[in-house]
Amino acid sequence: MAQRPYIVGNWKMHGTRAMLSEARAIDRAAERLLKAEVALAPPFTLIHAIRREAQLIGVGAQDCHPEDGNEHTGEISPAMVKDAGAGFVIVGHSERRSQHHETDADVRAKAEAALAVGLGVILCVGESTSQRDAGEAEQAVAARLDGSLPRAEHAAERVTIAYEPLWCIGSGCTPTVGEIGAMHRMIRARLVETYGPGGAAVRILYGGSVKPENAAELLGADEVGGALVGGASLTAENFLGIIVAAAEREA
Repeated sequence: MAQRPYIVGNWKMHGTRAMLSEARAIDRAAERLLKAEVALAPPFTLIHAIRREAQLIGVGAQDCHPEDGNEHTGEISPAMVKDAGAGFVIVGHSERRSQHHETDADVRAKAEAALAVGLGVILCVGESTSQRDAGEAEQAVAARLDGSLPRAEHAAERVTIAYEPLWCIGSGCTPTVGEIGAMHRMIRARLVETYGPGGAAVRILYGGSVKPENAAELLGADEVGGALVGGASLTAENFLGIIVAAAEREA
């Protein structure tokens, strides 16, 4: 049985309690759009509140620390994320890699720590503008994937990959459907090489300027199993446009 498309909203550093109404509206709509699986990753401060308000959608965190219970002021461990009500965590987002200088080894450590406490993982990979322009996009993403993928037992059952070309995030531009499909096929081959047959079932999301206007086209690219959505997930109206596009593809 084919998996439902997975549509995940990453609220980044947006969101106060005033936005709980948006989460409730998304949750109510999810009841009608059962052909898509929906989740939100709000700031840490809203995980518990959204988990209480929204019963039908998944709730996750945008990051975690790879260690638990040590002296790391201001950090949040995977166990704390889970205790707050999250079911998954995003690791390796391009903004974490660039702004916080996270390496592939850092990302793998976070992913394995999250899996160890029972969380799902959305692992982000992507290429820079210079790598794309040099014709090295697939090699760059393959190397990042190889360095970041957790090797824990049964990891393939709880890992989702999000391909996010760095040059598209927040820019309004997107790769062509053909370019997205080619990258996703390469990622699929790498997942099967790493995880064996289990790699064939790992969902691969596309992330980068996904909007209601282009969602249907992007979700139609080869091997695309959903979307990691940034700015368009901040309002129920825009996010639901993407969810509807995903649900209609499965109708």
